[in-house]
Parts: sequence; structure tokens; C-alpha cells
Amino acid sequence: MPLRRLKPTSAGVRGMTMPTFEEITTDAPYKPLTEKMVRGSGRNNQGKITVRHRGGEQKRLYRKIDFRRNKFGIPARVATVEYDPNRSARIGLLNYVDGEKRYMLLPNGLAVGDVIESGPNAEAKLGNCLPLARMPLGTTIHNIELVPGKGGQMVRSAGAAAQLVAKEGEFATVRMPSAEMRLVPLACMATVGQVSNIDHENLKIGKAGRARRMGKRPEVRGSAMNPVDHPHGGGEGKAPTGMPPKTPWGKSAMGLRTRRNKLTQRLIVRSRHAK
Repeated sequence: MPLRRLKPTSAGVRGMTMPTFEEITTDAPYKPLTEKMVRGSGRNNQGKITVRHRGGEQKRLYRKIDFRRNKFGIPARVATVEYDPNRSARIGLLNYVDGEKRYMLLPNGLAVGDVIESGPNAEAKLGNCLPLARMPLGTTIHNIELVPGKGGQMVRSAGAAAQLVAKEGEFATVRMPSAEMRLVPLACMATVGQVSNIDHENLKIGKAGRARRMGKRPEVRGSAMNPVDHPHGGGEGKAPTGMPPKTPWGKSAMGLRTRRNKLTQRLIVRSRHAK
């Protein structure tokens, strides 16, 4: 899934890169597995902006992805490889032998015509989904569950991959893409392989208009504001902030720990912040 560089016909296009989409096999999604997306533009149910700099994105349909992979023991064939505007990874349409169709996150290297399976008795090969207890150590995995049966919640973005490094008692130790070492119940399911579209991290947007179609609105530097609007504002000329980075509301914007989930803190063996 390589990238192509556009000809510098304008200042915005100079340096821009685009995916070649050579792995995509169809342009239209499978309609029964799509639904309308309501665009919140960063607003909550009261209409108040809770996430700034969002809005104005391209209309799109949501593709219903099977993160649970709970059709155990039923083989499925990859029918199409598709682009999903709602995520960075590619998705694949599965045709099960019983006639049902489902979307899945496509692992890197899986192609049309390949047969995959899920369940405790599945083989630990590319695209198969099985419990961590049945996987050999060193297996590269993604779409990992945190709670058995809830569906994959971790390692789902393009090019992401985790590694199963140990098993002890009722837990497996997984090395996350951030280098964090985390305990996950052995009964949790995961998919073998690395998430597709591995060149996504090298993508260069190139111009502001492309970001606007993604729903990203402009941001203004705090140092360009007045003191009444931002702690970094004010001063004559190009003045320094005079303080560690702050949010518009005066809270620390760099280095402040915000994690408060003490229930799962015990499951983190080594923090991603450890040196």
C-alpha cells in the first residue's frame, strides 16, 4: 500500500502524498452493513462544544465492523478489500460459508480469496482470531479484547501491532505499540497479524483544504492571542510564553498525568512513559 507524490502544480500540492489504493478491489460498500452517521462536530447532546476545532467534514456512511469475530468454527473467504473513511486501516468483506457477510479489520498481507476462521480451535495464522491462551509466544496480534466477549478495543489503527510475550496464571503479557507492557486475560480474543495500510504514518496532508474535509477546523496559537484570551497571549513583538505550556484555561498542557483509572492500573506491568 505505497504512497504517491503529487506533481507540484500549486503550493498546497507541493509535497502532498496520496495512497495509491492499489489494494482496493471495489469502490462501493456493501449497503446492508452500512448506516447513517450523525456528525456531532464536537458538540454534546446539549449542543455545546466539548471538543474544539471539529466540524465541516465530508459526509460518509459508517461501516459496521465485526470486532468480536464470534462466528466460531465457520470459515470465511475474503471477498473484497475496501477503503473505510471512518478509520485509517483497510477493511475486508467476509463471505461465510453459511451465507452471512461481515466486515473485518484487514491484516497486512491478507488478500481476496484467502480463507480465515475464528474460535478456540482456529490455527494461529494470519487473519485468524483466537484466544490468547491458544497462541504461541511471540505472535504478532491486533484487535485485542480487554474483556472476554466484548470485542477488540486495542491496537486497531493502521500499521499497529502488539506482541504476545508471556503467559502466567490467568493473564497474558502483551507488548503494546507504545512499548507499554500490559496484562490481558488469557480468555480474551485477538487477531493474528499487523493492521493493514502500514504507510499511513508517512502520509502528508499537504494543504488545509484536505484537513477541512476530514473535519479538522483551524487552530489559533495561544501566543497570537491577547492575555484575556490565553495565558500565552500578550507581549510586544514575538514574546516568549514566560511559563510552561498551558491550555486556554490555565491547566498544564505538557507532562501532566491525567490517567485516573485505578481499577486497571494494576494491569500495566511497565508504563509507556518508562525510560
